[in-house]
Amino acid sequence: MFGIDSIEIIIVAIAALIFIGPKELPTAMRTVGRWVGKIRGYARHFNAGIDAVVREAELEAMEKEWREQNARIMAKYPAADFADDEVMTDKAEDKKQPDLPLEDEDKRPPGERELP
Repeated sequence: MFGIDSIEIIIVAIAALIFIGPKELPTAMRTVGRWVGKIRGYARHFNAGIDAVVREAELEAMEKEWREQNARIMAKYPAADFADDEVMTDKAEDKKQPDLPLEDEDKRPPGERELP
C-alpha cells in the first residue's frame, strides 16, 4: 500500500484497540474509512483532470500535424485539378441507367395475384 507491512498494520490495530477502546473502535474505523474514501475520490478526480489535459494536448498536437500535412498536400495538388475530377464523376453518375421493371414481375394488383 504505502510501504506498510502487515506487521506494522497489526501493531497499529493493537495500539488503536488499547488507546481507543473496543467501544469506540468501530466508530473510529468508520470515520477513518470515510476519510480514506474522500481522499481516494479527490485523487480519482485529480487523475481524471490530468488525463483530460494530457488527451487535449495530444489532440492539439495531432490536429496541428494534420493541418501541416493538409497544407503540404494542398500545395502539391492545387484545387483547380480537383474541380475537373468532380465534373467527370458527376457526368459518370448521370449516365447510370434507370431501374427497369423485371420481365417476370406480375403487374396485377395484389388482391388479384395468385398465392405461392
